[in-house]
Amino acid sequence: MKPFTSHQGLVAPMDRENVDTDAIVPKQFLKSIHKTGFGPNLFDAWRYLDPGFPGQDPATRRPNPDFVLNQPRYKGASILLARKNFGCGSSREHAPWALDQYGFRAIIAPSYADIFFNNSFKNGLLPIVLSEAQVGHLFDEALAFPGYQLTIDLERQIIIKPQGEEIAFGVQAFKKFCLLGGYDDISLTLQQADKIKSFEAERLVQKPWLAHTQLG
Repeated sequence: MKPFTSHQGLVAPMDRENVDTDAIVPKQFLKSIHKTGFGPNLFDAWRYLDPGFPGQDPATRRPNPDFVLNQPRYKGASILLARKNFGCGSSREHAPWALDQYGFRAIIAPSYADIFFNNSFKNGLLPIVLSEAQVGHLFDEALAFPGYQLTIDLERQIIIKPQGEEIAFGVQAFKKFCLLGGYDDISLTLQQADKIKSFEAERLVQKPWLAHTQLG
């Protein structure tokens, strides 16, 4: 997992509440047995005018010109600004995969569905919670100023606006540790690889029969 320390990026404002995970990545794309390739199908039903299916070449699709991510001023956006209850619906981990593979590094919203919120941290995506008033001000500025960018400093837990104003945000200490180090659940466990090997060796000395497989 790529570490998150500090990130400066273009902001894309998605002015919708209760964006569910089926909108983030529709169910037909969950058939893939791979963990990659979901970026082109992020917000698929909103992003395109034609229905999409797995394996389809995105170049053959008809983009919806009214959708925020298809507007030229938001091309290359890496910070998503959203409204309350983002990521509700089913618990599919494909949702943060698709956001990450599209190019987003952080989301700013007043609230998130719990499972999506936790899945985001586990996949290197930083979901920041601000008040509705703070998010509303950011929407106003992102819409008013083309090329609007924010800098997110996770170590200091602040968002820095273009004019230098700082907005503090909270993050649970363990989640922050994992993001700063780029640790997902597997890599975090592997930090204890020497202790695991030592335990297994000692266990086999004490219970050598565990090394054998009984055939029926």
